[in-house]
Amino acid sequence: MRQAFHSRGRRARAALGAAAGLAAAATLAVPANAQPADPLEADPFATADVLPQSVDEEVFHSDNIRHVAHLPKQAPFDNTDSVGSDIGFRDDYAFFGNYNGFVVYDISNPEEPEIASQVWCPGGQGDISVHGDLLFLSVDYPRTNNTCDSESTTAADPDGWEGIRVFDISDVTSPRYVADVRTDCGSHTHTLVPDEGGEVVYLYISSYAPSVNFPQCQPPHNKISIIEVPLDDPAATALIAEPVLFPGDTGNPGPPVGQRKTTGCHDITVFPAKNLAAGACMGDGILMDIADPVNPVVIERVRDDVNFAFWHSATFNNSGTKVVFTDELGGGGAATCNEEVGPTRGANGIYDLVERDGETKLEFRSYYKIPRHQEDTENCVAHNGSLIPTKHGDFMVQAWYQGGISVFDFTNSARPREIAYFDRGPLNPDRLQGGGSWSAYYYNGYIYSNGMQRGLDVVELDDPRTNTAKRVTFDEFNPQTQYVYDWPDGLVVPGN
Repeated sequence: MRQAFHSRGRRARAALGAAAGLAAAATLAVPANAQPADPLEADPFATADVLPQSVDEEVFHSDNIRHVAHLPKQAPFDNTDSVGSDIGFRDDYAFFGNYNGFVVYDISNPEEPEIASQVWCPGGQGDISVHGDLLFLSVDYPRTNNTCDSESTTAADPDGWEGIRVFDISDVTSPRYVADVRTDCGSHTHTLVPDEGGEVVYLYISSYAPSVNFPQCQPPHNKISIIEVPLDDPAATALIAEPVLFPGDTGNPGPPVGQRKTTGCHDITVFPAKNLAAGACMGDGILMDIADPVNPVVIERVRDDVNFAFWHSATFNNSGTKVVFTDELGGGGAATCNEEVGPTRGANGIYDLVERDGETKLEFRSYYKIPRHQEDTENCVAHNGSLIPTKHGDFMVQAWYQGGISVFDFTNSARPREIAYFDRGPLNPDRLQGGGSWSAYYYNGYIYSNGMQRGLDVVELDDPRTNTAKRVTFDEFNPQTQYVYDWPDGLVVPGN
């Protein structure tokens, strides 16, 4: 492992030099609707340095990262089919989604996490969020019925079931299944949307890839599904709206005109303080007005048919003046963090929100990709991350599958740079095998990673640029529901 680490260190230095040249040569390859930035400003590698790094058994990391805990997947999730996915947080607990259910970790001592409970309830994807005593779990693989004892079936099965499951987690040691709702094309991801009155929450359900052969997923599928959850009666959870976001099939048409046809959204992040939502919708990035959460209105749309293959997710900065969109080139299963692919594909696209002629627009500023080449046996691409609640500046932590975890500064939208990282060697050094960090989020002083195959990792970031974040404490955290945090007292300010 040390040999692989040192080899990778040498390759990183060479990669940075090559990447700077590639980026400089590709400065004109920006979205057509963006204003071209100054070539130097548009180059995310122009001032990148190789960070001081340390080796720690099976991991390597920058010197400002400390690996404090690792807990491998436990039975019945200790198999390659049980893929770790998204994470939600409440109080002293982390809720780790999995393709076969979810795991509740007690993180009251982040350096000694313990399993509080495990729920076996297969359904694929396992996108997860929590609110109060409720947990929501996405099901995106067709099942024979809605129960946890169901079996897999095909999307061609007219009786197949996909959608959202609701669990009561008032007793985290014994979650109870209390409700479910079927949705068209299932639920690849979902986003929790608060209501001003506090009596209900809404779930924006994102799904895609319809087919005339799929009875429950018919084209055109240019919509999202909205579910209402009465907090005092979750059993009454119901589908209440299916707003069309791309009327008249106006999403990205795909080849030969565009790069990826839009047939739904992959993920949505809401920013309640400004009644905004950013949607990553396959071939399109969109901005929505959600003042009326049941009737979201698309107010801006951007495309990048040069470098973006699949608009995957979005993150706002704390002032709601920037959005970081991710591109999941290769669907998360390919080795795209290498010299061949380069620094602007499978990356983040950073956009500023600007007011022009009374309208809010998204203006492209730069790309950010981890400045280290990975092995060709490692799937690596931009994936799930969250804002770090610092007092000054815009900092984000992000999972990159087997590219590990990256922390980067995008205070200057046109010049993002990595300030910390944590990475493991390849899951299989001889062939490409899917794994790595699916989600990496900052919560109450620590970064938590849900490894697809290796389970829970907890790391601590110790850096003067971000240490102010340790004063901000959340009681509940779903990364796709972004509340504004305030200073100097570090209290979370609800969005509405």
